[in-house]
Amino acid sequence: QVQLVESGGGLVQAGGSLRLSCAASGRIFSINTMGWYRQAPGKQRELVADITRGGSTNYADSVKGRFTISRDNAKNMVYLQMNSLKPEDTAVYYCYARIIVATTWSNNDYWGQGTQVTVSS
Repeated sequence: QVQLVESGGGLVQAGGSLRLSCAASGRIFSINTMGWYRQAPGKQRELVADITRGGSTNYADSVKGRFTISRDNAKNMVYLQMNSLKPEDTAVYYCYARIIVATTWSNNDYWGQGTQVTVSS
């Protein structure tokens, strides 16, 4: 019913920047919180940042001051600007959205397919 598609991942050197984008589509009534999670090899998936519909943001301590999350409600998109990237940022990054689906009028959590971010030293 709802699809989230990420883009913008890639290979960068330490200190570089990337901008991730995520577009939500489908039978969407409204989108509540949107965010980004990441999972490194052998690690648990962790929250990177999220943003409420009203614009309140939350960041993992490890990315504060380096990453910025934003959203465009009119386009059903969320972005993650990643600056000063470090090798430890290497992971698959997943878009997340909590959405009220128009067909069921219920809240559901949706995940994108993931996009690889690799930061070389």
